Amino acid sequence: MVKENNLSLYNTLTRSCRPFHPIQEGHVGMYVCGPTVYGDAHLGHARPAITFDILFRYLRHLGYKVRYVRNITDVGHLEHDADEGEDKIAKKARLEMLEPMEVVQHYLIRYHRDMEALNVLPPSIEPHASGHIIEQIEYVKKILESGYAYESCGSVYFDVSRYNADHHYGKLSGRNIDDLLSTTRALDGQEEKRNPLDFALWKKAAPEHIMHWPSPWSEGFPGWHLECSTMGRKYLGDTFDIHGGGMDLMFPHHECEIAQSVAAQGHEAVKCWMHNNMITIDGKKMGKSYGNFITLEQFFTGDHPLLTQAFSPMVIRYFILQAHYRSVVNFSSEALQAAEKALGRLQDAYMRLQALNPAEKSTEMVPDLMAKCYEALDDDLNTPNVISVLFEAVKIINSAADGLVRLDAGDIARLKELFDVMLGEILGIRLESVGSSSDSEAYKGAVDLLMEIRANAKQAKDWTTSDLIRDKLAALGFSVKDTKNGVEWSVK
Repeated sequence: MVKENNLSLYNTLTRSCRPFHPIQEGHVGMYVCGPTVYGDAHLGHARPAITFDILFRYLRHLGYKVRYVRNITDVGHLEHDADEGEDKIAKKARLEMLEPMEVVQHYLIRYHRDMEALNVLPPSIEPHASGHIIEQIEYVKKILESGYAYESCGSVYFDVSRYNADHHYGKLSGRNIDDLLSTTRALDGQEEKRNPLDFALWKKAAPEHIMHWPSPWSEGFPGWHLECSTMGRKYLGDTFDIHGGGMDLMFPHHECEIAQSVAAQGHEAVKCWMHNNMITIDGKKMGKSYGNFITLEQFFTGDHPLLTQAFSPMVIRYFILQAHYRSVVNFSSEALQAAEKALGRLQDAYMRLQALNPAEKSTEMVPDLMAKCYEALDDDLNTPNVISVLFEAVKIINSAADGLVRLDAGDIARLKELFDVMLGEILGIRLESVGSSSDSEAYKGAVDLLMEIRANAKQAKDWTTSDLIRDKLAALGFSVKDTKNGVEWSVK
């Protein structure tokens, strides 16, 4: 089902911005800040990837042609995201005695592996900052020509005060430049700046800096904020629809992007800014800089002191989608266990749905659950409400499977479509791999074989064997139910 002329999603996405429409009818341009590849991906990386994967999937489902650009930062990302310090990738390369691009390639392969496990669709284009140095140099030239930047000691800085006199620096995050100036301290080594708020467009490389390129100003490298402005324009045009990323990028990264685009192009490039909120541990943001992160591989293997068990990629995905993307999610192993149990209930209901035999006429009116899901998605991608609607369907399916109600062929078909479209296509949950250990056909086949042996034992009135299989499976965490339609099993 494709909904035509759907603008309610657009309007709700822009509660803090103005409403937007596609550049071309039926087309949407979307840019999302991707990872800096100098370490393994963790849960904080998974959240924006999954959030914007949902938007990508839903816009395509609605019938739009989406060009989704997600960049890879492999140059110019300094320690603490400041204008001084050491490039994070170069630092990793020096410590491990590797070429910087070896570091990038190693962790990018692992990032893609983790994203595939989470069922995150690849973007349309995945450009690297290091592959667009020429474009970034040309962008700096345009900002210099506009008078909003200056050269100092071989580096080029954006003149925030000059820009703010003509425009509003801080409009996205609601900051006031006078307040910023009063709370910003001058850092050692930044005497070449006119103002502590000024940010680097191009940095002259120190002798020990590994990654550097020739430019009109010096042998150096581009500032971090520059790459997104440059690559967004190259692949999506002077104006595009959606720019996304984590809430922590709103200031200063996205604020600087706005200033750069106005200075270089004379107008803002982005119509709608969209930010997902943080994942926290004990109320503190999860991240490498805080040393409190858990890598996705550790979640998948359970190899971390804060984890009580391994959790499958689909449990991680479901855990993130249980909360609205704008809300903070606090991690705990108990919360993941609850997510695993809830997702197991959805899987069980889906399996029971496949086995339902249609009645001639339904004995219960099934509401239009698909319409409810569309309403939730149009309301700022409200995935928790979509999940709530799916559990409405679970109650109906279980009642039908237990013989309490009857459903006709039309109602069964609509429930199957609901799960296939909403849970599978849009939420991106692979139903066949739900749970931490039930993700293989061999596993399912082995349990089905035990059920067959138990059924034969019951038919032969061998109650000892029948009860032994049931009890042993229960001890391993399985639920075995004898129903009038046969035996059903699930993971508790």
